[in-house]
This record gives sequence, structure tokens and C-alpha cells, in this order.
Amino acid sequence: MNAERDLAPLAPSVVRALNDKLYEKRKVAALEIEKLVREFVAQNNTSQIKHVIQILSQEFALSQHPHSRKGGLIGLAACSIALGKDSGLYLKELIEPVLTCFNDADSRLRYYACEALYNIVKVARGSVLPHFNVLFDGLSKLAADPDPNVKSGSELLDRLLKDIVTESNQFDLVGFIPLLRERIYSNNQYARQFIISWILVLESVPDINLLDYLPEILDGLFQILGDNSKEIRKMCEVALGEFLKEIKKNPSCVKFAEMANILVIHCQAADDLIQLTAMCWMREFIQLAGRVMLPYSSGILTAVLPCLSYDDRKKNIKEVANVCNQSLMKLVIPEDDEMDEAKQSMTLPAEPTSEESLSKPEAVSSGSLDASSDSNFSNSSVFTVTSSEKIQVTLNLDGIVQVLDCHLHDTSIGMMTRIAVLKWLYHLYIKTPRKMFRHTDSLFPILLRTLSDESDEVILKDLEVLAEIASSPAGQTEGHGPSDGSDVRPGPVELHVPARAGQLSSSGTKGLECSPSTPTMNSYFYKFMINLLKRFSSERKLLETRGAFIIRQLCLLLNAENIFHSMADILLREEDLKFASTMVHTLNTILLTSSELFQLRNQLKDLKTPESRNLFCCLYRSWCHNPVTTVSLCFLTQNYKHAYDLIQKFGDLEVTVDFLTEVDKLVQLIECPIFTYLRLQLLDVKNNPYLIKALYGLLMLLPQSSAFQLLSHRLQCVPNPELMQTTDGTKPSTSFKRASASNIDYTELLQHFEKVQNKHLEARHQRAGRAEQLDRRVVL
Repeated sequence: MNAERDLAPLAPSVVRALNDKLYEKRKVAALEIEKLVREFVAQNNTSQIKHVIQILSQEFALSQHPHSRKGGLIGLAACSIALGKDSGLYLKELIEPVLTCFNDADSRLRYYACEALYNIVKVARGSVLPHFNVLFDGLSKLAADPDPNVKSGSELLDRLLKDIVTESNQFDLVGFIPLLRERIYSNNQYARQFIISWILVLESVPDINLLDYLPEILDGLFQILGDNSKEIRKMCEVALGEFLKEIKKNPSCVKFAEMANILVIHCQAADDLIQLTAMCWMREFIQLAGRVMLPYSSGILTAVLPCLSYDDRKKNIKEVANVCNQSLMKLVIPEDDEMDEAKQSMTLPAEPTSEESLSKPEAVSSGSLDASSDSNFSNSSVFTVTSSEKIQVTLNLDGIVQVLDCHLHDTSIGMMTRIAVLKWLYHLYIKTPRKMFRHTDSLFPILLRTLSDESDEVILKDLEVLAEIASSPAGQTEGHGPSDGSDVRPGPVELHVPARAGQLSSSGTKGLECSPSTPTMNSYFYKFMINLLKRFSSERKLLETRGAFIIRQLCLLLNAENIFHSMADILLREEDLKFASTMVHTLNTILLTSSELFQLRNQLKDLKTPESRNLFCCLYRSWCHNPVTTVSLCFLTQNYKHAYDLIQKFGDLEVTVDFLTEVDKLVQLIECPIFTYLRLQLLDVKNNPYLIKALYGLLMLLPQSSAFQLLSHRLQCVPNPELMQTTDGTKPSTSFKRASASNIDYTELLQHFEKVQNKHLEARHQRAGRAEQLDRRVVL
């Protein structure tokens, strides 16, 4: 700049001093400018004031020469001091050149710019608020300045500006939020600290309601929470804590729906602090907003379910996630099953758009909006909206089931997560059975596969779900029948459905598509039994290790008679005869030894009713796959003569080691409490000759073994053995032969036994032949 150039009304000496490299000379020039401007103010000469500011801005502050820029900055500050309360009229002209110098490469010049702006703002006070955004923008850049002096100067200016905002009631929050939303995503630590400090200040001002705009900045706050600096993380925790306190105080003013997806994303964060904080927020949201959160259930479950399997290192997150899960489950009510989504009007706010700026938008998709009626929550902790703001939500069942199905298919998830998934499915089948049965065909295979889980607790919950599917009246509606039509076999026996409280009315009892031999059962019951036996057949290890456990639990959950009847019905047509024999043996062991089957054993023991006799005949036909179990069934039902007749047929069978082992086990069973009544009947030789004959028959089958000695000792205790003889004319008393037993055609049953055993014999020969051919090939 030419120092001799005419820049009136500035004197040439003042111009030269402003361009001087020495600070003291520039300061003297500034005092002269202050004096000059005061005179213009006294004269009300606004044109000259503007001219002086323009000269200082254009010729000095924006000059290419660094010393001139420094002179311009101190001159503009002097103008502001001289203007006093009138500086507000010229703030735009005063501030803009100073802010331009914030970007100067010279750190000393940036410091002088801070100093100048501090003096300008200090004089103008509340008048600077219309220019707050540009001031905030400039300060946010200086907060990350590498020079400590510049940073110190910016902090002084920052504190002054905060004081002005705090004491004023004219702050334009609406205009500021877009800038805050942009700056909050800065990765610089100092810029983040600056942003958080301002959020804390704005939150503390009573006249500023930052809560309305929380959806705009919540994602950024959670990202700052993951900063490497402990100080910044602590500041962010405090800010989030203050917001949460405000939410609890004024839940009716909170835009829960717009923040739900943001929380879903951060509940899945890798950072423990972010995840725990987001999960705590989610817990409060679910408890405060209630059914408003239902449309986001699938996303919430995606985030919450994996946390339930965390170990003690993340115990806090696990506990909060469990509360979230339980609270969300309680929001599903029976009315959700009756709502027709197609007829419900959408009155929820539009889906939040703030997530468009999130770092992980793909995680939001699971929280889609639906509509249905709001539940009547009486809990005082849940806010209620006024009639004009009535919120109607619909349970997004498709999304929830998809998430649950996905977690069941994921073999890497923990045991507690799998249990929670199964609890959810059971809960949904209880609360919304009609809608859930639309998904049953897709869920059924994975539920069956889950029976192979390593955890007993998982299997128990899985069986509860399957039992509910198999017994729910909702499964009787037309169109939900099993696809295994080829497995259906007509039969005359009606199975019994156990009474279940709180289930559907009889409106869904028509259109059954199941085995006619189980006419009163849900369509899926027979399908379940078929597929369970198929699974046992394909996974023999499952049958060996968990088969008895699974069937016993099912007998508790469902009607034991139905289970045994249907399985016997299916096994009667089983082509794999070896599996059929093994399965019959397993069922027989359960029948004879399990406490869960006490009632069924009593029912079969007397055969007093037509139902019990029909059940015996059904079981008998399948039990014929295993000769020894057939005899044990006859012992259980006190059909001793028929048991004796069967043992007589054993002479025509192929006696193998396995066969003798089963006879050995039967002898052991006879000594158990289950057969106490049988052993006591040995005292009445006259009325139970065929029982004694049958036991002697077993004794003759056994080799000299411990079982032989056991049974032999037992028979030696029978009184008056000579009375064992019987003639064709002997008429047993009523205590031996029940009148009702005449309804059973024992001749036909015996013929059926022979027929089944012939099939087994042929099958064994075929297997032996194939094994021999294989051996020959190996030799060749």
C-alpha cells in the first residue's frame, strides 16, 4: 500500500502508523481513529463513519500486506469502541473483514483478529445475535487452531459470546440448528469440545427449547461420545444425561419416533460406552413412549437380542438390553391380532429424515412404520397424548418375525439370545395367533431344527413354541393345514385337546386338514408329529440323547394320549422297520418309566373305557415292530393271556443278542415300582395263571444270566406252583378277565403281530444280503 495515498478522512500520519510493523505505532493510530469516529458520532455523520470503516476494511484488513491487515484489525476494533451502543448499526461491515482474517496463514494475524472481534462483540453485546451463525462458524474453526495463543484468544471470545446468548431472549435457535447439525460431525477433538460446550450452554438456558431439535443432533452426539479423549466423552455423557432428564420430565414434547432409528443404530455400536448409553435411552423410550415404539420393533430387536448373550465383561449392557426386550414384549397385546392393517389410517409422524445423514443408514431399514390403534396404558410413567394427537400404530409383525427367524438361523448367536427369540415367538403365538399362523410354514422347519440345539433350555422353549403351534385353535383355520397329505390315514379314534385358558373361540374349528384319526386336533399337530419322527429318523443321535427328553416334555405341554396315539399311527406306516423298532422301544420305555405318563398308564392298566381300549389297539399295532415291547404293553394292560400267546410265538422269531438284551431289560422293569401291581398278582395264582406262564416263558428265553437269576428267584416266591396248571374248562374269575376286554379281537392282533414280524425278518435278510455283497466287492 502506498502510505502517501489520500485516504481521507484518515490523516497521512495515521495511515503510515497503521501500516507500521510495530504494534505500539499501530495502537497509537487506533486511538486516533477512535477519537475521529467519536467526533463523527457526535455529529451524527453516518456517511463518514461508514467511509472510515470501508477504508479500514478494504485498504487495510483485506490488504495483501500483513502489517496493513494488522493495522486494519486494530482500527476496526477502535471504530467499534468509539461507536459504543451504535455499533450494532455497522456490525456487518465490522465483522466480515475480521472473520476473513480468521483464515489467514499467519498465526499472529489470526490472534489479532480474535482480539479485534472480541472488542467488537464486547461493545455490541446482544446486537451481535443476528450475526451469531457466522460468528459461531468462525469460532468453530479457531477452536481447532494449532496455535495455542490463537486457541486461547478464541476461548475468551467464545466465553463472551456464551454470556451474551445466556442473558438474551432473542437467540434464533431455528436458524442455528442447521449449522449445529453440520458442525457436530467434525472429527477434530477441539471442534467437538467446542460443539458440546455450546450444546450444554443452550440446554441450560430456560428460554431455549433445544429438546425440540434433538433428533437433528442426536446422532452426532453419539458419534462424539466415541471420541478418544476422556474429557470429551465425559462432556458428551453430561450433555446426553441432561437431555434424558429433560425427556423424562416432558415426555409429551418428545419426538420419540424421529429418534428411534438413531438409537437402533447406536445400540449396535462397537464402542461399549456408546452402546450402553444408547441402550439406556432405548429403555427409557420404550417405557415412556409405549406403543409409539412398536413400528420400530424389528430394528430394536435386531439391536437388543445379540446383547442378551453378552458375558460379564458387558454385564451392564446385557441387563439394560434385557429390560428393553421385556418392556417391548409387553407392548404386544391381543388387540394387535384383531387389527386389519389395510383399514388403519396412518396418523404417526412421517418417518424421520434425520437418519439420512447418519453414518450407518442401512441399519435403519428394519424400523418401518405401520399403523394400528394405540393401547390403553394406565402406567403414570407412560405419557398420554391428547385426543387431537391420538397416535395409532400397527404391530409390524412381518418385520419382527423376519428378525426372529434370522436369529434362529444364525448358529453363532448365544444361548440366551436363542431363548429370547423363542420366548418372543411363543409370546406372539399367544397374543396374535391368527397373524402368526401366516408365518408358521416358514418358521416350522427352523423350529424343528432347533430341537437339535446343545442347550436343554433352548429345547424346552422350542418345544413350548411347537406345542403352542400344534394346539392353538388358530391353526385349525382353513389354509393352514399341513402339506404332508400323503401321510394322512383315516382312523376311528378321536384324540383329546387339552383345555387351554385364554385361547381363541371356536370360530376357527372348521376346515381341518389333518389326519382324520385326529379330528379334534389343530392341523399342525399331526404335521408336527410326522416331522418330529422324521427328524428322529434322520438324526439317530438326537433320538438317543434327547428323544426321551423331548417326548416327555411334549407330554407335559400337550395331551400325552394324543402324542402316543398319533406317533403309533405314523409308525404303523413307517418304511424303515429298524427305525420303527427303535422308536417303539423308546416310546415304550417312556410310557413305562416316566412320571409324566402316570395318568396314561393308569388309563391303559384297566382298559375300562372304549377310548382306552382303542388306544391300546392303536399302540399294539405299532408296538408289534418290537416283540419285547409288545409283551411289556400286554403286561401293562394286564392282558396276560395274550402276552403268553405272544411269547409262544417267539420261538418262531430270530433270537439275536439285541432281542435277548431287551428281554433282560424287561425283567429289570418288572422289578421296578411301575409293575408292583403285577408282582402282587403273582400271589393270586388261581386267577392269574397266564401271568405266571408268561413270566416262565421269558425265563425260558433267557440264557443263564443275572436277569435269569432275578426272574427265577421271583418265580420261586410264587405260592403253590402246582396250581399253575389250567385246563380248557377253567373259568377265570372277573378279577382276571375283564368283561370289557371282549371288545378286543386278540386273534386279529396276534395275526397282525406275526405279519409285522415277517416283514422285519425279510428286512433283516435283505440287509444281510446287501452286506454280504458289499463284503464280496471289497474282497475282489
